[in-house]
Amino acid sequence: MSAELPKAYQPTEVEAGISALWEASGASSPINAPAALRYCIVLPPPNRTGTLHMGHATMLAIQDTLIRYHRMLGEQTLWIPGTDHAAIATQVKVEQLLRKQGMADPRRELGREPFLEKVRAFAEQSRETINKQVRAMGSSCDWSYEKYTLDEERNKAVVEMFKRMYEDGIIERGYRLVNWDPQFQTTLSDDEVQTKEVKAKLLTFTYDKDFPIAISTTRPETKFGDVAVAVHPDDARYQSFIGKRFEPMFCGVRLNIQIIADTAVDPAFGTGALGVTPAHSMIDGEMAERHGLKTIPVIDKEAKICVSEAGKFFGMPVIEAREKIEDTLRAHGCLQKVEEIDQNLPIAERGGAPVEILPMEQWFVRVNKPFALRQNTLGIWKKGDKVTLKELMREAVAVGEAKPDRVKMVPARFEKIYSHWINNLRDWCISRQIWFGHQIPVWYKEGEDMRVSQRSPGEGWTQDPDTLDTWFSAGMWTFSTLGWPDAASMDADGNIVKTGDLALYHPTSVLETGYDILPFWVARMILMSTYALGEVPFKDVYLHGLVRDDQGRKMSKSLDNILDPLELIPKYGTDAVRLSVIVGSTPGQDIKLAEDKIESLKHFTNKLWNISRFVIGKVGETDWLTQDHSAEEVQGFAKTVADRWILGSLQTLISQQKDFMQAYRLSQAAEALSDFTWTVFADWYIEIAKVEGEKTEILAYVLRTLLKLWHPFMPFVTEAIWQAANMGGNLISASYPANTSSAVDEMDTIQMERLRSLVTDGRRLRAEGKLDATKKFAFQCIAADEIWSEVQENMTWITRMLGASSLERVESFPAGMMSAPTGASLIGIVQEAASGDEKARLQDELEAAEAYRDDLKRRLANTEFVSKAPEKVVKDIESKLADTEMKIVRLQGQLAA
Repeated sequence: MSAELPKAYQPTEVEAGISALWEASGASSPINAPAALRYCIVLPPPNRTGTLHMGHATMLAIQDTLIRYHRMLGEQTLWIPGTDHAAIATQVKVEQLLRKQGMADPRRELGREPFLEKVRAFAEQSRETINKQVRAMGSSCDWSYEKYTLDEERNKAVVEMFKRMYEDGIIERGYRLVNWDPQFQTTLSDDEVQTKEVKAKLLTFTYDKDFPIAISTTRPETKFGDVAVAVHPDDARYQSFIGKRFEPMFCGVRLNIQIIADTAVDPAFGTGALGVTPAHSMIDGEMAERHGLKTIPVIDKEAKICVSEAGKFFGMPVIEAREKIEDTLRAHGCLQKVEEIDQNLPIAERGGAPVEILPMEQWFVRVNKPFALRQNTLGIWKKGDKVTLKELMREAVAVGEAKPDRVKMVPARFEKIYSHWINNLRDWCISRQIWFGHQIPVWYKEGEDMRVSQRSPGEGWTQDPDTLDTWFSAGMWTFSTLGWPDAASMDADGNIVKTGDLALYHPTSVLETGYDILPFWVARMILMSTYALGEVPFKDVYLHGLVRDDQGRKMSKSLDNILDPLELIPKYGTDAVRLSVIVGSTPGQDIKLAEDKIESLKHFTNKLWNISRFVIGKVGETDWLTQDHSAEEVQGFAKTVADRWILGSLQTLISQQKDFMQAYRLSQAAEALSDFTWTVFADWYIEIAKVEGEKTEILAYVLRTLLKLWHPFMPFVTEAIWQAANMGGNLISASYPANTSSAVDEMDTIQMERLRSLVTDGRRLRAEGKLDATKKFAFQCIAADEIWSEVQENMTWITRMLGASSLERVESFPAGMMSAPTGASLIGIVQEAASGDEKARLQDELEAAEAYRDDLKRRLANTEFVSKAPEKVVKDIESKLADTEMKIVRLQGQLAA
């Protein structure tokens, strides 16, 4: 039995109850479905560092929309939630909190284990907060599958991965250049390094008065470590110097400088000569490797000068040394020029300290080193074949063409971006000098070879104190959450044999995430999966854009433009917030978002509620509202062209929705749904139904179908309507509407569009004529026999929607009558004699239109303007001129009448 809906939809009063209903129902757990119909998303785990932001809201809205859609299709659907320990971010956060409490050096004062207890407690508290927020977004995850990148199962997987890579020779300890954070005393991955635009001094100088080549740099403090000066091989200025050696005295330190030629040098920058400091520049380090140059460290972990021969500069912080060296160069007559330039300063993402490039002994994943595959891989390589990780990563993504068992990216242009990044990939530094995270599973004992193990090999063994880069465990997220390594073995032919959830759901269906972490996370997941399982981690990658303010600026506290989903949800409802990051968004493009957009979508949510309230009140108690019926069944109740048109349009919509969802065109899907709901159904069919009557079955069927179609996008309001109207079970578990093409008749659509155009153009005439909206007017129509016959069959609702006292067919209109072409016919309004005020208004409007027409003509007559203006601009002016001239003719006719 259906029930009447309350007058207004109050999201804050129903959302918590609906969330509890979903969770208690178990609807989010996988259902039994054919093996070919499985769908899995592993939620990109939010960091355990605080609350969610609009980027998370976007991710959750898109993924939940996809999950609900595939669940309603009857697929065995699994969405695995979880959180990331975010090692450095979480540890830094806790250190900052402890410093605020009065600790100068929390790690030193507490010791490793007591400090880690503080971090674990903070991380657990953050987990609870994050999970509440994920639920608040309506996310229909299966919480029984919740995972954590630092839990025991993930640690087991991490150790196994490290062990295998170490045994295969692609994890090695080596002395190389790394990103170093002097503030928190740890290495950083490239993605943990940001840039800050600053003003910097570009100094042009010679090492001493006798050195023949001037160089330019913003970091003169590193020049104590210079071992060469590099010039471009084709730079004529320096040809005579290439290959020569010099021993200049730079600020008291004797250097040994070789002049080398290298194509990496930009002849246009500075003097075209580059001082090569292999110890403190990735580019210089690569150049030194090519030319066999030595490395001389100049800066230590505290960001201080560490060259003992540097005299007064020894032990000096780099910023201070930079200023003192400038003064010394000036005093020695070596400084030629000082310029102020804009510079992108590398800084640590956490803390904001300038990052130093330092040579250190660290653990690395060797992406360019060949190794023997443990299993058949990607359908190309066999067990034992020699490949590199870079080759696996490159082959896993099909660039420019669709290939089975390869990753497809949406939008496709990111495939080329990914490929470019892979081609320039360097070995990955995976060790961090922090305490929170997966401790490197390597053990040392004096006189013994080091061992890789999850637990101590015995007495006297000491574990490596460093921890692994967070991305190491995050890279395994798709398969470590599904039971790897226990759920994977290998048969005699070299094929991986998967069991349990790993067999059911891997590769996962789609990874949905922001495009900004394509190289940092997406690529590492592909690396880990192809190495460990010989297959891709996911079939598709959907990359959403960043959420920016309505001016296109990044949201930040300093700009005071942050939109917080947790503040917006109580104000506008979750459905409006979800829709705001879907409607109008395009994969891979940044989203401009303002609060007024969310407010407008709240109004649409209310519109859907009011439409439903009207229909439910109109149809009363009927099994067409509470039970599923087929399109073929309801077709039998279609008596008029409007009935056949709405049912055919609905079937077209269902087909469109499936196409849009399959192609990840979520915005177009929501926009098509919105247009049908608001315009086709509410503005037209419901209004026609009020006139024609006897449409219980059709109204109920369309509403029930629309609620199903809207549910993936707006789960709360649709479920609230479903439950309030006792429509049977839970909407979250309902079947997605089936589309039946046989229900679509093109002639019904054509006929209905003609009738709608007639009404629309008649309404427009009323509006343009500023006629009294409360009065009825006589309308006339010039139409062919066939069209007039259609009008007569639907005369009742046409005249009602026109606000017409009558509508009659004529051969021609009287001179000056307000009229408009409407498809294959014409419609006009019979007006009363105009008053003096009305004549004056029409005269003013005519004079304004004539002045605008003359201005447009002058612009088009200006040959210089027309020749230089873009073609689109010229065509736009020509279109406006044509419209204005038509308006002038109409106004003249109205005045004449």
